[in-house]
Amino acid sequence: MKELEYPFDPEYIIKKKKSLKKQFLADENTKYIDKKIAVLGGETTENIKLVLELFLLNYGIRPEFYESEYNQYYEDGMFPNSELEEFKPDIIYVCTCVRNIIEWPIMADSKEDVNTKRQALIAKFTGLWDTMAQKYHCPIIQNNFEYPFFRLMGNKDASDYHGRVNYVTSLNMAFYDYAQTHDNFFICDVNYISASYGLDKWADPYYWHMYKYAVAVPAIPYLSFNIANIIKSIYGKNKKAFNLDLDNTLWGGIVGDDGADNIEIGQETSLAQTYSEFQEYIKLHKQIGVLLTVNSKNDEANAVSGFERPDSVLKKNDFISFKANWNPKSMNITETAQELTLLPESFVFVDDNPAERAIIEEQVKGVAIPDIKGVEHYIQTIDKAGFFEVTAFSSDDLKRNEMYQENAKRSQLQASFTSYEDYLKSLEMKGEIQSFIPMYMSRIAQLTNKSNQFNLTTKRYSQNEIEEVAVDPNRITLYGKLLDKFGDNGVVSIVIGRIDGENHDELHMELWLMSCRVLKRDMEFAMMDELVEKAKNSGIKKLVGYYYPTSKNAMVKEFYAIQGFTKISEDEEGNTVWEFIIDNSYEKKQHVIAVNEQE
Repeated sequence: MKELEYPFDPEYIIKKKKSLKKQFLADENTKYIDKKIAVLGGETTENIKLVLELFLLNYGIRPEFYESEYNQYYEDGMFPNSELEEFKPDIIYVCTCVRNIIEWPIMADSKEDVNTKRQALIAKFTGLWDTMAQKYHCPIIQNNFEYPFFRLMGNKDASDYHGRVNYVTSLNMAFYDYAQTHDNFFICDVNYISASYGLDKWADPYYWHMYKYAVAVPAIPYLSFNIANIIKSIYGKNKKAFNLDLDNTLWGGIVGDDGADNIEIGQETSLAQTYSEFQEYIKLHKQIGVLLTVNSKNDEANAVSGFERPDSVLKKNDFISFKANWNPKSMNITETAQELTLLPESFVFVDDNPAERAIIEEQVKGVAIPDIKGVEHYIQTIDKAGFFEVTAFSSDDLKRNEMYQENAKRSQLQASFTSYEDYLKSLEMKGEIQSFIPMYMSRIAQLTNKSNQFNLTTKRYSQNEIEEVAVDPNRITLYGKLLDKFGDNGVVSIVIGRIDGENHDELHMELWLMSCRVLKRDMEFAMMDELVEKAKNSGIKKLVGYYYPTSKNAMVKEFYAIQGFTKISEDEEGNTVWEFIIDNSYEKKQHVIAVNEQE
């Protein structure tokens, strides 16, 4: 919904929140994932919750809320709470603020006195987080503290240990230390959000004394939007790639008319510097695994020449896909998605031309299209939209661009073979297929939330849930890692089965997914071979598979049939159930991947 995309009108959202919600719920075609969210507040949270709901609905997440009474965040989370325990939250959000700090340093305090106060407050919060993590086994989102709205000592308030600004800074650092050592714990950076909004307006005392809101009501959408970005990232709703125009987007001017020597880039003019800064910002995204692609109406030679300038920050080899032609941009982005085995909704389309943005919005549904105006504001507009919010970061993310470049080499090699099996053998593939291990828990959870196309049930798991599944004696788990002569693809396939049946001899497949970047490499057959072997060793006689259709996973509709399962039921919505009888006649299905070979 356009009204909920950044930059949005916060007062409109506050005013129209009920009618906006009705619009979402009236759309019967949207398939939401349902999540239970507990909001534990140190301030009034009603409007924060209601606006958060809108942003989550816009991301395809339908929330159900538990909301604590005013300033009962600690009591609700720390002590036995039958209502919250029965609610079984998927996410806990602790909405505290600087006004929840009761005991502050005073000028008569020694350093030791201040440290004692600090450690007591930190212990209160860490005790709360540890208790909730142990009891509810779900991700926790915690606000850090915004700065106080006054400074008793003026500028010295930041550097002197008696100062409140100094005290808040040290508390926030302790929160960050905890976040760095605890998975599934996330900071909502209220300190940054309030500074960006303007602290004086954010902390307007009127709203606290009138309503007990520590955040001014007009600013609530900015807080709720940031919380929603964390939640959508946890559940794999991030974008994955930039699709970038060139002329007047990555550089100033039209390279085909002006020539590469005359476009605005580099350090010679203030405008050129602004475009260079934007290129630097775009290039930084490769560090967090975001893919860069080009979509330009240009002759390719002209387009390439812009990146050959020595002062161009971006170079042609920074891009996974480079489409500079005279085709409609809607066609280019669709083809790019297909070539990279991504969905169009994985892309952020960046183009200075509003007409091109309108065409993409109309013809390629799901693509994010920031409303950029003036190159000096490109970075802020894109950055604050939260397209690539990081909640988990794995070695696979760090290598994602490299992995896609390696895929391009594999495609080039394939073209030189007439036999596809010979091509697969030439890749010299090695597979590691084992039960879940701690080293890959984060990546496994990430895959369950990101994989949509090759995903038979699209069930989502938090890292805590994956860790519980891994040690459950009634579950069989497998992860699949694939390497070849071009590089390491990382963990690319996940299987989770639940042991069931009268005699505990059936394995019901709760999850089976694979990254589309390794499609058609027989990894799915390697996983089947190992699954049958492991099931056999556990006394399993029958596998029961489930396929639940979505708008994205049609490609695996017949997956179980290909694996040799028999369909035993199908309902009117297309949900199917399959079974596979395990006996001694099973023959391995793949012969091109060396699985679990010792080095």
